Amino acid sequence: MSDSRLFTDFHERLMKLSHSTEFINESRDRKLAALTTMCATALDVERVSVWHLSHGHDRLTCEHLCVDGDTVVQQHSLELHAQEHPRYFEALGRARLIDAIDAPHDKRTASFARDYLIPMGIQSMLDAPVFDGARPSGVICLEALQHREWTLPELSFVVAIADTISLINTHTAWLESKRKLDYLTHYDSLTGLPNLHSLRDRVEYLVSKANRRRQGPFALLWLDLDRLKTINDGLGPQVGDQVITETGERLSNLQINGKYLLARIGGDEFALLLRASGDGHGLDGLVKQVQQSIQAPFMLQDQQLSLTASLGICRYPDHGHDAETLLRSAEAAMYHAKKRGQGQACWFDSSIQVTARSRFALERDLRYAILNDELTVHYQPIFDASGKLMVSAEALVRWQHPERGMLPPIEFLEVARGAGLMNELGDSVLRQVCRDIQVARERQQPLPVISVNLAAEQVLTAELPERVAAVCKNFGVSPQALQFEVTEDAIQGDSQTLRTTLTQLVAAGSELAIDDFGTGYSSLARLKSLPFSRIKIDRSFIRDIPTDEDDCAITLSIIGLAKGLGLSLVAEGVESLEHEQWLQSHHCDYLQGYRYSRPVCFDDLCNRFLDDLPRPAQDYQI
Repeated sequence: MSDSRLFTDFHERLMKLSHSTEFINESRDRKLAALTTMCATALDVERVSVWHLSHGHDRLTCEHLCVDGDTVVQQHSLELHAQEHPRYFEALGRARLIDAIDAPHDKRTASFARDYLIPMGIQSMLDAPVFDGARPSGVICLEALQHREWTLPELSFVVAIADTISLINTHTAWLESKRKLDYLTHYDSLTGLPNLHSLRDRVEYLVSKANRRRQGPFALLWLDLDRLKTINDGLGPQVGDQVITETGERLSNLQINGKYLLARIGGDEFALLLRASGDGHGLDGLVKQVQQSIQAPFMLQDQQLSLTASLGICRYPDHGHDAETLLRSAEAAMYHAKKRGQGQACWFDSSIQVTARSRFALERDLRYAILNDELTVHYQPIFDASGKLMVSAEALVRWQHPERGMLPPIEFLEVARGAGLMNELGDSVLRQVCRDIQVARERQQPLPVISVNLAAEQVLTAELPERVAAVCKNFGVSPQALQFEVTEDAIQGDSQTLRTTLTQLVAAGSELAIDDFGTGYSSLARLKSLPFSRIKIDRSFIRDIPTDEDDCAITLSIIGLAKGLGLSLVAEGVESLEHEQWLQSHHCDYLQGYRYSRPVCFDDLCNRFLDDLPRPAQDYQI
């Protein structure tokens, strides 16, 4: 048969197999079995195997072995180490094929001769690398018991099979990453418990079910650990995390009748959702049980810590007929309990609503601060891949409250959101950023591009581009001096307003970045259809690299996705040399985190970072 006919025949076999419904729906192991069996049969070769390459590229482990057309179940994993076979691993890293006609004497494969090739009678080898995206991830290996000169159709066929396995690997890795991202959306990464999102969904379901079936009441218990901030400040956040983790375990182990859900709802707060008796008094024993569980001493770092918890309880339907009302009622009751002192519990009632006046007072003060431009902005530098040159900075809002001192965003953003002030707050931040750019220019210290965060409420406002343009014009700042960061959650909707708003911002000269990437839902179609130029990897994935294989795999997947879409990449939360070195080795474009700088005030940014910057190619002035 001619080479051209062989070439066509081989590829028709592969296409027929890989496009069949049965193959597509099979597990990865069965796909490897089908491919290696077909390869062995089509090329009449005695042994075909697939090997997995470790992340460090220093070890190959046999995943699948086909001998004489039959799958062989491995009792013990076969492994090859780079230090024992350096020339083979070197060739594998740079060659598209390793075609060793005389394998025992070929320089690339001779190290296998004494212990493997000669005892097995193997004369010729043909190996093709397998990839996961752009990263080498393994090899398919053909071994013949006679000298064999591999023909061009055979070489092409083996490369095509290796590419098919590469596609399987990439697809499998993407599905696994998507599963993990979905898990992180609904579960707390520290404790593994359902998060606030899951709790809200469950409350909504129970309300709907109760309305349909006229079922009895249920209760929501909101728990906040007392003094955890003191522990974090005195012993460090790692000890605080251990306290939170053990608290979650203790609450999970409680034997509670009628428990619907235990969730960690953020920081040092947990929630219990459970059935309640008609008068609600049956929960008193549960409250004591929860408090006793928390009050048992914690033994951490050879220290005994004693904690208490403040509890707020509300009940459906007495204290709310929808999820948001019930959540607010339970939280308000908890804050009322906390005001009474540590270790207190409080049921929600109408008088508790009065305690919400502190929140309303905070809202009133916030309105005044926004109206009078009393909010301030701190800046966290973003560095190039070397970690030495600042290339931009992220603007982060702060509030110097006259009575409560400097407040971080977590203290007031939800108040602003609940009061419908997010657009006004965003405008205030943008004004301060443009004012700082103007001051820096007057000092002849032009700032690099500044990243400004946009809330979901802002990007869904059709007038946003006009408001941005007006602020920039007022301060004589070009929109090119700004980059806007939008969270994944903010772009979940597929509205025309969202698309138009983002497109107009880019048309005006600003760039767009997706912030906290990996914690929400961003389909490939959405990323391709919206005008983003940068992805920021959420700090939760950076925190445990390079020791956590799951976080490494997710981060590599995001890096591959960004490169594939032509987007630049920023890693948030870089805190250690290990973080930096791992990200540099995997070609992350930009680095941001405490390793380089905490957020600093404008004057500190100018004094510490601007003097070493090269002059910008253009002055962002209009």
